[in-house]
Amino acid sequence: MPKVLSDADVSAFRARICAAAERLFAERGPDAVNMRQLATELGVSAMTPYRYFKDKDDILAAVRAQGFDRFAEKLETAFASADEPIAQAHAVSSAYIAFALENPAAYRLMFDLTQPNEADYPDLVHAAARAKLTMRAYVDRLIAAGLIDHGDPEVIAHAQWAAIHGLVVLQLAGKLSEGVAFDAVRVSLLGALARGYRRA
Repeated sequence: MPKVLSDADVSAFRARICAAAERLFAERGPDAVNMRQLATELGVSAMTPYRYFKDKDDILAAVRAQGFDRFAEKLETAFASADEPIAQAHAVSSAYIAFALENPAAYRLMFDLTQPNEADYPDLVHAAARAKLTMRAYVDRLIAAGLIDHGDPEVIAHAQWAAIHGLVVLQLAGKLSEGVAFDAVRVSLLGALARGYRRA
């Protein structure tokens, strides 16, 4: 008779599947990974993952949702660590970079991959929206404090995001020119962004 799994058992094994999937997807790419490979990685039967997830897309959405939630938590903590708007902007930007470099597999899955059926996964939609909310929150504070010209906060936030994401991608891909220190580029970029926040 099959063992009756508690909610804690299900949650723990789902977490194991997601951890294995994150690693395999990062190493081989989502298209090169299937449910059988995940089962082999976990040392279980080929059908076991199907007891916890509908299919590979379901696992991928769960992995990405977990990544966005961890990312959002880090950004929220950074935002709350400062009271002054420019300090908040710097803290959030630094936290963004730190998360990406400490969690490159999760970061790539979060931002390099788009699932055509993302709307079918409410946890993923909610987690991504949560992260974006804090990525924009400091822009709202800068505008409210009169530190930057009024403009579309969404556009301004995306411009800041594009700059930081570009630096992260260059670092993760090993594309920074030889002799150029990442920390020097990071300090220069964050300094330029901070100067840009200030109204002339």
